[in-house]
Amino acid sequence: MAIKKKKSKKVNLKKKKGLAKIATLTTKSISSAFSNYKKNKELEKIRIIKLQKLEEKNQILKERKDLKLWEERLNKESNKLNAIEFELRNKEKDLKIKDEKQKFEQDRLVKKDEHLTQVSKDLIDKEKKLKLYEEQQNRKDIDLKVREDEQKIKELKDQRRKNRELKQLKEEEQKKQNLEFLRIKEWEEKFDREKKNKRTSRKSSRTKT
Repeated sequence: MAIKKKKSKKVNLKKKKGLAKIATLTTKSISSAFSNYKKNKELEKIRIIKLQKLEEKNQILKERKDLKLWEERLNKESNKLNAIEFELRNKEKDLKIKDEKQKFEQDRLVKKDEHLTQVSKDLIDKEKKLKLYEEQQNRKDIDLKVREDEQKIKELKDQRRKNRELKQLKEEEQKKQNLEFLRIKEWEEKFDREKKNKRTSRKSSRTKT
């Protein structure tokens, strides 16, 4: 882009110099034409004075014809120069517009590039933050899983301990019940024996009587 800009500047300078030269030549040619015209007019006056009677009518007609031709020639040259100058001015305007468009486009592309660079940086920063967040979240998930596993193991151990204790309590309770049952049974057997013995003793006493 910088090389194109330099080339366009060089072309503008060359065209401006060419315009200046054409303008200078145009001014000189017009000045020279008017100067020649004045000289010819003076000479024609002298000739008219000298040859008034002989060539007055012819000279006047010739001068008019020459003047008309000269004016037509000057008008043609002036029109050509005006057309060339107008064309050059239009070209210069077109080049100026193109330069402005190129400059605007270059500025737009620079801004767009800066914007894309900033967007890329922002995306990289967001990706880094997201990655960091994911790593932190993974660590938290791992920690939570470890704690949950530890809690499950602890609860399982507690449950096993409670089951053992409950089992032990049940066994002890069963032992107590068994002992109580045995005591009752022994007491009943003893009661029955005593009762039986009493009956036997009553019967023997009756027999003796």
